[in-house]
Amino acid sequence: LRGTIYDRNGNPLTKSEPINEETQKREYTGGAMFSHVLGYVDQKYGITGLEKKYDTQLMSTDIQDNLKSLIKNKGKSVKKVGDGVKTTLDTATQKKAYDLLGDNRGAVVVLNPKTGEVIAMVSKPSFDPNNLGESWASINKDSTRPLLNRATGGLYPPGSTFKTVTAISALENISGVQNRSIDDTGSIQIGNYTLHDYNGEVLGNIEFQQAYAHSSNVYFGSLGIDLGNDKLKSTAEEFYFNKSIPTDGIPVEASNFPALKSYEKGNIAQSAIGQSSVLASPLQMALVVSTIANGGVMMKPHLVTSVVTNSGKLVKSVSPESIGQIISPDIANTMKTMMKSVVDYGTGTNASVEGVEVAGKTGTADNQVMGNDSPPHSWFIGFAPYDNPQVAVAVIVENGGQGGILAAQIASG
Repeated sequence: LRGTIYDRNGNPLTKSEPINEETQKREYTGGAMFSHVLGYVDQKYGITGLEKKYDTQLMSTDIQDNLKSLIKNKGKSVKKVGDGVKTTLDTATQKKAYDLLGDNRGAVVVLNPKTGEVIAMVSKPSFDPNNLGESWASINKDSTRPLLNRATGGLYPPGSTFKTVTAISALENISGVQNRSIDDTGSIQIGNYTLHDYNGEVLGNIEFQQAYAHSSNVYFGSLGIDLGNDKLKSTAEEFYFNKSIPTDGIPVEASNFPALKSYEKGNIAQSAIGQSSVLASPLQMALVVSTIANGGVMMKPHLVTSVVTNSGKLVKSVSPESIGQIISPDIANTMKTMMKSVVDYGTGTNASVEGVEVAGKTGTADNQVMGNDSPPHSWFIGFAPYDNPQVAVAVIVENGGQGGILAAQIASG
């Protein structure tokens, strides 16, 4: 029998029952809630997700355990059961994220910034892996693509959440930038292109932290031009844009930051506010905020803590692994303060939680294509508690509108 996949607290997320000597039935106790991260194993439709990554272990047995069972049962044959896989997932957090997303399309990623453990990973719309035979045709015809894991395979313009990367690049490359103030009149003319603040807002005389807290496109667009494409792209790539993110086998689409010519000022300004052709997965943006929360050290995101035999004996344990010191502790601390200001008095007040100091950044990502007037995507990235971060979160709601509202509310939940 195929081994069991467990959540971090030892709750079984899968069950296997024999149908006959040749076949067995695999049941997913959380149904659609865990389907993207666990995947499925099916004779007709194949194998995906953690089921695929840990297929060998789930079908391996301990010879000594089998001998003990044989002796205990006085020579009568006993069921062989594969090894179990204990994950980092927390069922209560997963359910909360799944419920809060409601009927929206989007994704939620929750990481432990100190270890890289994936506490929750939700993608919607989802599908029930327990009845693939009945639903396969309709799932594949569905234009909303329920089989897509939006948390790792969905690429979206990150909008103003990307101002976090731009701010870091400015702190690294522009001397005295924290004291730099400009008069934000609501727009900035760049050649033939005019960059506007969101919804016609005029922010007046603002400095670095205020511009971040209130998400000034004018301020960050001009920062992007001053930085230039090379410096901004270099900082983005430090955070693994344009690269494969190291994981424990979670397939992740590479996020994109463009190479632009020096004369493409409009596109450079747009890229600094997470538009132009910048694209990021929710896991990518969760890693950005997780790195800040962890003093500038990026931890490798992973889904499994250990493999155990059917009797609970440890076969293999997975230790947290650092990807590297991406930014200095000083810059990480500066960014933590700035992200706290977003939730304290800026665009992210909807992410506040009573009794907990939350830090974050909202994003309202334009996704206009020719002839499409759909609402912008709603983003929020953040961490909590401020003094001793235990969770880092990324939320995207497709066509969810202004990021400080829906995505921030989901994150606060």
